[in-house]
Amino acid sequence: MFPIKDENPTLRTPIVTIAIMALNIAAWLLVQGAGREPQLSESVCKLGLVPGHLLGALHAGARIRLGEDAYCQLGHFAPWATVFTSMFMHGGWLHLIGNMWFLWIFGNNIEDSTGRIRFVIFYLVCGIAAGLTQSFISPTSGVPMVGASGAISGVMGAYVVLYPRVRVHMLVFLGFFITRIAVPAYLMLGYWFLLQLVGGGLANEMGGTAFFAHVGGFIAGMLLIYPFRNRRLTDQRGAIVNG
Repeated sequence: MFPIKDENPTLRTPIVTIAIMALNIAAWLLVQGAGREPQLSESVCKLGLVPGHLLGALHAGARIRLGEDAYCQLGHFAPWATVFTSMFMHGGWLHLIGNMWFLWIFGNNIEDSTGRIRFVIFYLVCGIAAGLTQSFISPTSGVPMVGASGAISGVMGAYVVLYPRVRVHMLVFLGFFITRIAVPAYLMLGYWFLLQLVGGGLANEMGGTAFFAHVGGFIAGMLLIYPFRNRRLTDQRGAIVNG
């Protein structure tokens, strides 16, 4: 299932959401060379979050594994800083486009509910929580983590708390047959969260999707949206959504 839109209007132009998307795209094009080598591998090695480096199991200069037959040398960038830089790095075009699409669908409404400055802080804190969750689950891992999905998972967690019954339109792929359905957000996001839990249970140290980063970000978003929401804005939005 892939979301294509929600029935959730916004009150203001989502400037921060657009700015975050622009930063991710700029990083992909200017820092990661739009996926060209050696820029892609170097950016993943130097700016990705390596759990073992962050928690002291690996040191700068260590040889780490990027894939089945790909290796690189761990950069000397401060490991705590990679918690932030990794949020703006991606592993491929589909990785970037998918993340930005989810951010656009769900992020604009959360920005609308917190206010712009609060949303910046909320987004970054959820990204930190996501990175730390995956790191503590795999404290000796040398696999670099990159992508905005941990922080975006926090946005999705906030969405299911604030707008559980808003309908989300999705494309459903059934083999060669594609159909379109609309379901409440709590069903779509609940199903997505269940997939992350199952995926996390099946994942191994060879890399791929950082499922527990998604889990940690989602739970962080569900909890943090309470202190971060702006009640005046959520009341205004509630009148529109329910009106």
